[in-house]
Amino acid sequence: MERAEYELMHAVEDRMWWYRGLRRLVSGQLARSLARSGAAGSVLDAGCGTGGMLRLLGPDVAGRPAIGLEYDPVAAAMARTKAARPVVSGSVNELPLRDGVLAAYVSLDVLCHANVDPARALKEAHRCLGPGAIAVFNLPAYSWMLSAHDRRVHNARRFTRGEARALVSAHGFRVVRASYWNTLLFPLMLLHRLVERGDAESDVRDYPRWLDAIFSTALAIERAAIGAGLNLPFGGSLMIVAVRDA
Repeated sequence: MERAEYELMHAVEDRMWWYRGLRRLVSGQLARSLARSGAAGSVLDAGCGTGGMLRLLGPDVAGRPAIGLEYDPVAAAMARTKAARPVVSGSVNELPLRDGVLAAYVSLDVLCHANVDPARALKEAHRCLGPGAIAVFNLPAYSWMLSAHDRRVHNARRFTRGEARALVSAHGFRVVRASYWNTLLFPLMLLHRLVERGDAESDVRDYPRWLDAIFSTALAIERAAIGAGLNLPFGGSLMIVAVRDA
C-alpha cells in the first residue's frame, strides 16, 4: 500500500465510520466463535496495518493473546505503538510462525492485495492454526466495483460470496458464516463508483460528524442483523467466518 495511505489510515482509522463498523463487526463475530472453540494459542491480526484492529482486540480475545503481523516496517512500527501489542514483521504468504500455534486468524482486506497470493496465504493460515481454530476474513465485494481507491491501496481483486466460500473451502476450512455487509449504503457506494474520476481522493478521510453518524447507524443496524444470524444478500464488503478442519 502507498505510504500516504498508511499515514491516512494511522490518522483517521479510530474515528472513521467504516473502520469502526468493520472492527466492531469482526471483533464480535470473532469473540463469539472463540467462546465456542476449544482451540488454544494466539489470535493473529494478519496484515494489521497501523494497528487499529489490534488495539481494539486488546491484550486478549476470549482468553487468547492477540498479536499482529505486518509486511510494511513503518506500518508495523505504528501498530506496535498504537496497539501496545507484539507485531511480527513478515508476509501472509510465508508466516514466520510455527505449525498450529494460533487459535484464530484475522484477515481484513488482505487477500485482495496485489502482493498477496490468496492460495499461499490460506495454506499458511491453515498451517499455523490448530484444529478447530477460527479464521475471519473481510474482503471487498464484486470485481466490477474495483475503484480508484482500490488501485491506490494496491487491491487487485474483489470477491463474490460464492468465490470467497469456494476459495476458503478449498484450503482446509469449513465456512460457518458468509455475509455481505455495507448493504444499506451500497446504492451510495455504487453511485460514487459510477461518477468518480481516476484521480479521485482517497476514501480514507474524515467525514462531517453528521454524515459519519448516519453511516455508523446504518452499519450498526447491519451488525445487529448479522449478530442475530442473518446473512445479508449484497453489499460493498464480505465477511467470512470459518473453522480449520482437523
